[in-house]
Amino acid sequence: MKKFLVISIVVLFSLKGEAQTDPLYTQYRVNMMSVNPAYAGSRNALTVGYLYRNQWVGLEGAPTTQTILAHSPINNNLGFGASVTHDVIGPTKQTAIYANTSGRIKMGSTYLAAGIQFGLDYFKTDFQSITTGTGVDNAFAENNTLVLPNVGAGLYLYNPRYYLGFSIPKVLSSVLYDNSGAGGDVTQKRHYIAIAGYVFDLKSNIAFKPSVLARFVEGAPMSFDITTQFILAEKFWIGPFYRWAESAGVIVGYNVTQQFKIGYSYDYSVSELVDYNSGSHELSLTYDFIYSSGKKLKSPRYF
Repeated sequence: MKKFLVISIVVLFSLKGEAQTDPLYTQYRVNMMSVNPAYAGSRNALTVGYLYRNQWVGLEGAPTTQTILAHSPINNNLGFGASVTHDVIGPTKQTAIYANTSGRIKMGSTYLAAGIQFGLDYFKTDFQSITTGTGVDNAFAENNTLVLPNVGAGLYLYNPRYYLGFSIPKVLSSVLYDNSGAGGDVTQKRHYIAIAGYVFDLKSNIAFKPSVLARFVEGAPMSFDITTQFILAEKFWIGPFYRWAESAGVIVGYNVTQQFKIGYSYDYSVSELVDYNSGSHELSLTYDFIYSSGKKLKSPRYF
């Protein structure tokens, strides 16, 4: 019963009208296209990636998220990308299929890109699979399936040393679950996201890369992700991570080659959920296939 109460709270807070409805990644910088569509094509390579997150290990029904993505420049000014994300939390499943396109202008060594994304969100709830122990419970009597179109937009300013961005990944708000008789409808809320990062050279073979992501969801407190990483010999990445009032942990990464990178992160809860889980694990794989210039990829690629 204790586990049921905990996961019920998790599901309700993940779906209720005041909360976020999009999945989160600690290694969002590996998939910045998911938080800002203007990122598509900015690596000047055909880039493919895979991310897997197993959140709140040990908590029954806790979120698991997977994303497959690809993006590439089309020419010097245009980029294109696509992604598929599958997110499961308790009795709810969400699959998002999106395409991104971006255009950029060059200002010296700096680029200013604007991007849009468009796609579909498929939501499915299976509340009837929940056993409450109280017989028939009308709050869990109905399942729900929805296919919702959406669009997003963003701006992204970057050069080899820094980046700044602002985006609204999903502009449209839609009702996901009609709960008007028990506290209000569950809606897909609009997210406003700002990102920034910079790279400092400490020594010839050591660089320091701090970054921040600020997320505002209508009706919810602002959230901050703060990450600092040390880059050693342009091969190994390590540093702490903190999500304000929610979790803290560490991110490590290794450039197997100039094209192939592996990342891993572990974060533990600093909220009330700390007593119910043993932390969250996340894996990322990134590969750059071809280069728009036809020459070798410049090393290192920080963003």
